Amino acid sequence: MDSDYNSHIIMDQSTDDDVMDTTPEPYGDSEDVMDISPVSHGNPNDVNLPVTHQYRVNVMDNFHVTNQEADDALDPMTHKTPDNMTDKLPVIHDEDLTNKIEFQIQPTSFLSTSDDQDHGVKPLGTSNKAHGEYKDDVKPIEEGINPKSKGNADIVALCSGFNDSSHNNTDHNDPDLTVALFGRSDAVQFGCDNVLLGDKQQNGEFQIIIQKRKISEHCVSVINMIGSQETDLKPLIHDIGQLVNENEIHAFIFVVRLGQLTDADKMGIEWLRRIFGDRVLSFVIIVFTYENEEECDTIIEDLKNNSVLEQLLNKCGGRYHTCSKIMNKKSEMRELMDRIKRLFTDNNQQCYTREMYSSMKGLENSEYQSVSISDTNAQPLGSLVQTDNGDKQKLSAEKLIGRLHLEGKLRTVDFLKLIAQSQSQEFYAEEQLASVFLQKLMMMDYRARYLQIKENNEQHKQQRNNDPSEDDADAFDNIFGETAKPADETNKSDPVHLMDVQMAVFHCADSFLKQLMVTKLSQCQYALPLLVPDPFTQQIEFPLWTFRQINKSWKTIDDTGKISSKFLPVYKAETPMVAFFRFGPASSSKSQLMNSLINEKHNTFFHRNCPGSSRTRVLMDGVVEIAWYCPSGEKTDRFNHCVAFCNLRGDAGAHEKQLGILTEKASLNVVILPQLDKKDKSMTKIQTFYKDSKPLICLLTDKDLPLTQMREGKYKIGLKSKNQSDVFEEIRSAIKNGLLSTKSCSFFKLEDVSKNSDIRVDEVNDDDCRKGKEAAQQMIDLLKDKDLTEIKESFLPCQGNLWHQWCQKNKELHRPTLGELHKGNNIEKNKSFKKSEMQKIRELQQTSVLSQFMKIFIQKLNSQLGNEETYFLKWLGILLDNYTTESLLALLHEYDEKWSTVLNLKKKHDKSQQMTASQVELETVSEKLQAATFGLEHILREIGQIYESCSSVKKNKKDFKCNFSSLPSLAAEMMISGFPLELMDGDAAHVPLIWVTAVLDALIQKLGDQRVYVLSVLGIQSSGKSTMLNAMFGLQFAVSAGRCTRGAFMQLVRVSEEMKQLLKFDYILVVDTEGLRALELAGRSTRNHDNEMATFVVGLGNMTLINIFGENTAEMQDILQIVVQAFMRMKKIRLNPSCMFVHQNVSDVTAGEKNMEGRRRLQEKLDEMTKLAAKEEDCDKEFFSDVIAFDVQNDVKYFAQLWEGSPPMAPPNPNYSRNIQELKNSILSKASKSNGITLSQFRMRVNDLWNALLNENFVFSFKNTLEIAVYRKLETKYSDWTWSLRSAMMTIEDKFYNRIANGNIKVQENDLLTEMRKTKEQVEKSIMSYFEEDKDKDILCQWRGRFETRIKDLHDDLVKATKRKLDEAIEQKKAREQLDKRKTEYENKLFSRSKELALSLRNKGIDEHMLEKEFETMWSKWVTEMTKDTPPLADINFLEDVTRILSENHELTLVDERLKQEVYKLIDRRSDYCDYIIIKKHLERSDETASAKATEKSKSGMFSWVSQKVISGIEYFRWTEKKHQVNAEIHYLVRDLTHKIIQETERIVKKSPVGTRGYNESFVQEITDCVKKSVQNHQSVNQKYKLKREFTIDLSLHVCGIAIKTFTELHKEFREANDPRLYLNKQKTQYWKIFKNYYKGTTTTTIMSELICSKLEPSILQAVYNKTAIGLAAQMRSDIKALRENRPNLEKHILRSLAKKEDFEQFIEYIHNPREHFKQFIRNEVKSYFTKQNKIILNVFKGNLKQKEQTVNNAVKAATVEVKSKSGDGNMWFRCFTKALTDELKLTENSCGDLSEIKDLDFLETFLSDSLEKRMTNLQNSFKSINDIKMENCRKRPDEILIEHFCQCCWVQCPFCKAICTNTMKDHPGDHSVPFHRNIGLNGWFYRETTNLSINICTTAVSSDRSFYPNSSDDAVPWKEYRRGGPKYSNWSITPDNSELPYWKWFVCRFKKDLETYYSKTFEGHGEIPDEWKRYTKKEALESLEKYM
Repeated sequence: MDSDYNSHIIMDQSTDDDVMDTTPEPYGDSEDVMDISPVSHGNPNDVNLPVTHQYRVNVMDNFHVTNQEADDALDPMTHKTPDNMTDKLPVIHDEDLTNKIEFQIQPTSFLSTSDDQDHGVKPLGTSNKAHGEYKDDVKPIEEGINPKSKGNADIVALCSGFNDSSHNNTDHNDPDLTVALFGRSDAVQFGCDNVLLGDKQQNGEFQIIIQKRKISEHCVSVINMIGSQETDLKPLIHDIGQLVNENEIHAFIFVVRLGQLTDADKMGIEWLRRIFGDRVLSFVIIVFTYENEEECDTIIEDLKNNSVLEQLLNKCGGRYHTCSKIMNKKSEMRELMDRIKRLFTDNNQQCYTREMYSSMKGLENSEYQSVSISDTNAQPLGSLVQTDNGDKQKLSAEKLIGRLHLEGKLRTVDFLKLIAQSQSQEFYAEEQLASVFLQKLMMMDYRARYLQIKENNEQHKQQRNNDPSEDDADAFDNIFGETAKPADETNKSDPVHLMDVQMAVFHCADSFLKQLMVTKLSQCQYALPLLVPDPFTQQIEFPLWTFRQINKSWKTIDDTGKISSKFLPVYKAETPMVAFFRFGPASSSKSQLMNSLINEKHNTFFHRNCPGSSRTRVLMDGVVEIAWYCPSGEKTDRFNHCVAFCNLRGDAGAHEKQLGILTEKASLNVVILPQLDKKDKSMTKIQTFYKDSKPLICLLTDKDLPLTQMREGKYKIGLKSKNQSDVFEEIRSAIKNGLLSTKSCSFFKLEDVSKNSDIRVDEVNDDDCRKGKEAAQQMIDLLKDKDLTEIKESFLPCQGNLWHQWCQKNKELHRPTLGELHKGNNIEKNKSFKKSEMQKIRELQQTSVLSQFMKIFIQKLNSQLGNEETYFLKWLGILLDNYTTESLLALLHEYDEKWSTVLNLKKKHDKSQQMTASQVELETVSEKLQAATFGLEHILREIGQIYESCSSVKKNKKDFKCNFSSLPSLAAEMMISGFPLELMDGDAAHVPLIWVTAVLDALIQKLGDQRVYVLSVLGIQSSGKSTMLNAMFGLQFAVSAGRCTRGAFMQLVRVSEEMKQLLKFDYILVVDTEGLRALELAGRSTRNHDNEMATFVVGLGNMTLINIFGENTAEMQDILQIVVQAFMRMKKIRLNPSCMFVHQNVSDVTAGEKNMEGRRRLQEKLDEMTKLAAKEEDCDKEFFSDVIAFDVQNDVKYFAQLWEGSPPMAPPNPNYSRNIQELKNSILSKASKSNGITLSQFRMRVNDLWNALLNENFVFSFKNTLEIAVYRKLETKYSDWTWSLRSAMMTIEDKFYNRIANGNIKVQENDLLTEMRKTKEQVEKSIMSYFEEDKDKDILCQWRGRFETRIKDLHDDLVKATKRKLDEAIEQKKAREQLDKRKTEYENKLFSRSKELALSLRNKGIDEHMLEKEFETMWSKWVTEMTKDTPPLADINFLEDVTRILSENHELTLVDERLKQEVYKLIDRRSDYCDYIIIKKHLERSDETASAKATEKSKSGMFSWVSQKVISGIEYFRWTEKKHQVNAEIHYLVRDLTHKIIQETERIVKKSPVGTRGYNESFVQEITDCVKKSVQNHQSVNQKYKLKREFTIDLSLHVCGIAIKTFTELHKEFREANDPRLYLNKQKTQYWKIFKNYYKGTTTTTIMSELICSKLEPSILQAVYNKTAIGLAAQMRSDIKALRENRPNLEKHILRSLAKKEDFEQFIEYIHNPREHFKQFIRNEVKSYFTKQNKIILNVFKGNLKQKEQTVNNAVKAATVEVKSKSGDGNMWFRCFTKALTDELKLTENSCGDLSEIKDLDFLETFLSDSLEKRMTNLQNSFKSINDIKMENCRKRPDEILIEHFCQCCWVQCPFCKAICTNTMKDHPGDHSVPFHRNIGLNGWFYRETTNLSINICTTAVSSDRSFYPNSSDDAVPWKEYRRGGPKYSNWSITPDNSELPYWKWFVCRFKKDLETYYSKTFEGHGEIPDEWKRYTKKEALESLEKYM
């Protein structure tokens, strides 16, 4: 900023001669300042009389007035005021009574009308020149009359003389400065002290006051406009102009209150600029006023902090000044004058002049331009004068845009989002207009131009005469008299013209929105902007880009009557063009005339009589609009050819450039003329047109003439007082004659307009558009001279035959009954061959040459140039359409002809060769048509195939500069930009799954995993599905005939922020589909294709719109059956979409009764279709409402016909648009209750649905990947919850065991529940949080009840199991009660005897050796004496008992033989059980019979039978020595029996009370009986074979071998606990120490302390072991990857371990005995953890030891404090001590004898603490390494804890492949399942009557047409119906799936020989391993685990 103007003024308090004093000065003494504040005198109740001039010449009361007769001279010096008038006059009084002149002028006197001249009133400016000078014919105004017009303000000019001698009443110098002040009235304080403004002059209405002041030697004219912003200045515009004419203004002073910046202040500068123009800003100074001096200091801070204030200053060059609000300080005023002078200098001594203002003349009225129809000559003040002033136009446009709230560019991407609808209102506020206009336009609602504007005040109330005496009212006065306007009428601005709304949106829109907008205007049959003046630059623009997507079709009839059709892009059409324009005002509406020529029922051109028209029109003048008339080939056509009509808006004389362009391009000109003067300049133009060869029609508004031909091609027609229809007919006739009159009628082509150099062409001036077009054109140039039907094949090779072949083979792969896959027996080999073929196709695709065409496309997309990229894509679409349209139309025409021929022949039932030939020709044309269709979607399809091929081959394409992995990102960007993406390839009827998945992944990467609501649509072809979606969401799905949607496309619609408050998703994903029963697929289409499409689309959608066209019930029946079947499938696979039926093209949608009848019929039809579909889908539904939630009242919508009349000129039916809006509201209402799905869930859904559809049985094949993933995650959480409960219960269990050991032998279930409550509540809270807050809560909810029940059951089971264990412990405790009592007696006796012996020997001086000898002698004597009544417990001989018990039922020699052979040891790991099995005779005969039957059948159908029984029948046999065939089923059953018996006997062993009661042979008897009974039960069920005795013996020996180890250990524990000799010998060391201490004289306290410590040490150690085990188990779950999460994760790590070790034996154990393998794996992991983490474990152990030591110390201290307070003895102390440790350690009260002798408790505490510390230190030191920790001492080892946690789950194995059910719940509801099945040969399955092991995989086999033989039966069961095989098959869910785990293929190849040896079979013949399997490496096998598991 300039320092001159920005220096902060500090108020000067000093006074000098030049500085003003703020105190009032006496009259006559003031030299510098004259206060001339006027004061009104008189009675305020009287009417103000207008005083014209008042003079005072040195006499105080010498008033001179003009109230005299008309013929009197008006001499102010001689006329006196009558006495009776003196008090009535409003006198302007000045306190300085000398040399003062004052005058007051009424503004109405100066209106520049004819009346003004008649009265001879001088304008305002003359008053300064000639005071009191009047024309003689002026009549004085009479008393009591006020001639002011209502609403006008006064301009008061106050002139004062100066009491300086140089000034007198006759000689006034002009003031040397003129300043104008404006601003808010509260920013200044008026008063006599105010140097600049004086006292307030306004009374009531606003006045502009002009005063002359003397300020600091300057004569200053002050124009006071303070408060002008707060009033309506429209009435004063003329007077302000007069003011400026007479005054050159040096400065405009904007007064602003400091620190109180208001909205009015912010707009102050804009207000000034609006009144005085842009140039006024050079003359503005802002004056900040303050009330106290402190405020003045804030200006700098305000400037720093207030950006608005800073902007305000910047607008006026940064000039500001500060002064007090009263403006009474001389120094501040002098500074202000100096600033004004400097400003004058800076402006080159130039003031604001009348010339500057003249450019702004009539500025405010510029908004109200129109042409008066009734009076074409009069231009009164306030009339709407047309002006070409650019600044005025710019300002008006800015104001309009501000009123419409259209600041900033409107972008397509912002508008095409889901916004709150405001279309149902009747009236709209101005700020809503633009948005609602666009919304309605996008819905093709032509009523977008008929919006009604909401008024801010109640304008529609009737005006009433307020005269109370209504009876006396005069009818004439009331009817014909003037009606007073309401008080607020003058403050109202005229409503916005709706064409201004359209054009404002057009100017503010980006080019893409402009194009979309103009395309929609065209669809609404509205005229389109052709030439548009820029309101800001006045540059004329030709928006050619906006026409590029508009096509027009029409039909013409030639002279022979032949109809020919045309379909062209509008910019290509060459048609005659008729130009309409007018000169001057016209009483007839030009636009209305034009509408009558095109379509009298539709306002193609907006005109003055349309709703929404108003007096204001800001943006339309100079606009040229264009519309086309398209004939329909009917006799009723107005014109026989397509004709363009152009309309120049406004007076053509004012828009010469547009007129020149228009008339140059026109074929015929039509001009509308009022009566013109011959010299009128418009006549020059008309003369030129008249002479020109082009036809001219003159429409004369003021003449009544018929159609008259003036000369050839020149016509005139009078319009005055003529019938409208006659006028229209005459004009039409003249146009037709005119177009025919010239020999060569010139044709108009839209693109030719761009050749004019005077206009701006949007496409040329926009660099992005130009570059985009160049790149697109470069691609199109490559297509030149190519046959259209071969283009795709040569330029897009990946998507042609190669892709179609791949799709076919993929379907064959999933449907083995198709193609070659069913041939031969080896499905897997065939499948592998099929895959290799598919891979070869992918390689061919990948190696195909990338065309230059595709290179340019990908390069352009990769350049990421923003708009240029979008332009490029748009241009490419436009140019491709242009390139293919002509050929496509020809092919379509040919197709129609062929189709008609075929239909005619069909009607004749012609089956001749001609019919066949015609069908072949039709098929050929159809193929050509398919090949010739070439659009953007095909290029994107090619990119998809490039990506799929490269990703399959894992290699980039040759000469491909970018990486193929970037391609999905490009497609995702296109989707975000609003382009649709092909979801299903309609030509191949296939979903490119790899590509679609990759694009959705890229979309997630760019947008985040947003929630979407999927809306899909289904319907017959050409039923208006795409049109409906386009109208509803403003989308751009292809809708033209011949470009019907093929396949399915998806497009994103963003949800606006305001709508997100109602909806729970971010986008609507709209899926548009090809029509069912598509004609294009005639001959190729099958019902299956429609079913697939319907199922796919219905499954994808959260809601599906079922679109029914017309009222054809047969068509409806077809589509309904398909749709109902699709919904029924969804029901069966637990997907719950919703649906709505849209019944389009209904003739009368308003007839309620008819609609009710239609709804009833639809409901009946749906129920009927449900029954039919139920039969096909094998379910029992009867009503549609059983299948899906459906309300026939609300879910069926009836749509009006799309067109209002007959195309091609018919506009869209507004009722259709209303129906669209109602449907949209219904959809959103339903959607608001849905959470939608995330993009990742949508991606999974696409995968799941398509993979299921590829298989023949959709429901059977469907796998909900999302549900599976969510369930897996839930199982992991379940594992965590169960762990929390288990670990908590183990800790509680430890606590209660301690209590029981310490004598508390009463445990209630409630005690356990109380202890578990906290953990249970935490788990329940975690469950609730997970189910309610997880992002997949909608899916989780179905399992919530089940899992909550399982957790509750687990909790209850844990409580009951723990209670049972504790009860057993209590029973054991009770059983040992006598023993414990005896032990106490022993210990007391031993203690007293040791003490007595020691005391007796103490004084005898015996050495230690002799002392020990003495103790030994006495100890033996004591033990013998104490145990004389108790026999010793013997060791057990377990094997003898087993042999003896088994020999009771079997021969002893046989038992001994089996024992010696040791075969029994591996009975659970055998590959087969042939040695144990005898096949019964009837089965053998059955086989022979089967062979005989085979022989018989061979005569009639040998091969079919063999293929069924031998090739297809997969059964596992083994040749025995007797050649008996042993069924694979038998082996499986025997193996299963073996494992079950082993598990059962393990439970018996575990429960046996050997540890508490000692060993007894009855335990062996129980085990052998269990084996015997289980085998007998098995035999009773399976009678086709018999198990030998050897099996029972071997199995008994095996389970007894397992039991022997456990029983031996338990019996040993029992002996140690119950044999007194063993027990006493263990106590010997302890009593030797007591004896020795007493001998040495140690005190009893010391000895007892030692005794207590010796008892504490093992208890502490045991507690530490137990706690460490629980803690380590939890730590291992966290640290060991395999033990994290759930059982399936553990299995994955087991498989990894197996692969790494490559140990076949372990694999076999895993396959056949998985539970044992899992247990062993966990043990190994724990063992490994101990080895690797020994330091951590050691620290944990020692930490627990330290913690327990601290616990004991605390108990010692607490006991001492308590007992001392009670003066107790040692026994009391010990009781308190043990009570404190009841839950922590096993330590009974009586375990340390009598402590009553101990009195010194402090000593006891000290000694005990020291002793304990020493012992604990020694104990700590004893654990030097991990080897010193003996985890077997734990009550439950960590591995046992983890095994219990992980193995409490489902262990059921697949009956075919032995895969383990992955459910983490034992006895879970529902079927068993596993994600990946294996090769069934791993379980020994092989082909019947061969030695070939099978290589089939369950998931492949169940989709084949083969059979298997379950349960040793000869009855074959088809694999597809495997559940019929029996219970073990029926409870398994095996879905067809090609995504098997490569891991098991690698395993079969790696261990082929081992498997062959193990099963004595080979992988040959039917079981030959495919080559593909052999290529898998171990690395790939391991990677597949990570990928799939």
